[in-house]
Parts: sequence; structure tokens; C-alpha cells
Amino acid sequence: QVQLVESGGGLVQPGGSLRLSCTASGFTFTSYAMNWYRQAPGKERELVASITHTGGMTDYADSVKGRFTISRDDAKNTVYLQMNSLKPEDTAVYYCNAFTMIMATLNTYNYWGQGTQVTVSS
Repeated sequence: QVQLVESGGGLVQPGGSLRLSCTASGFTFTSYAMNWYRQAPGKERELVASITHTGGMTDYADSVKGRFTISRDDAKNTVYLQMNSLKPEDTAVYYCNAFTMIMATLNTYNYWGQGTQVTVSS
């Protein structure tokens, strides 16, 4: 059974930091790129950060570049999102996503966590 379990969300003051974790099970973690998305009330879900299956490349939304860092620990089947210098506009539900494509068939596999709330407020 595939599971992605996020943790680490909460309430933080502007300028503060949080580290989100997402622990995966039920699939071959090292074959999947891992992503963090977020969705604020009344807004569409947006891609925040990505890391390739090897961990060799990362990418970020312009709104979080220089403040957020994505990383993965394959020994623990876990991906992290370190969030620094948080702003009120970072308030959202943050979702962990695992994605892979089988090149021979072009089949894609896409798994989601249940989300964790991050609230940035004084």
C-alpha cells in the first residue's frame, strides 16, 4: 500500500522557520522524483519545490527561491522541505508528491500525501 505521510507543519511567526518531512512507503522511493506543492484557500495548487530521483537536481518556484530547500534521505525514504524566512503568503496546506514515468511505456505514477497545514502569522 502506497503511503506518503507529511509532518512538521504548524503555526509560525513571520521570519520564522519550519521543516516539513514526508516519509514514503509502498513503492521504490529511489525511482521517484519528489515534489512539494501547496494550496492556499481560494487558490490553485502550485508546485513549490522538486528534487530528482537521484537527488542531483532541485528546482524551486520563484516565490520561494533562496528561502526554501528541498532534500531527500533515501535511507529513510524521506523528503524534506526546509522553510526559512517565512512570510504570511506562505500560508497554505503543503502536499508531498511522488512522480515517475516509465520511459518504455510512458506510463506515469503519481502519489500524494494528505497534506500538512502551515500558517505564518503574528
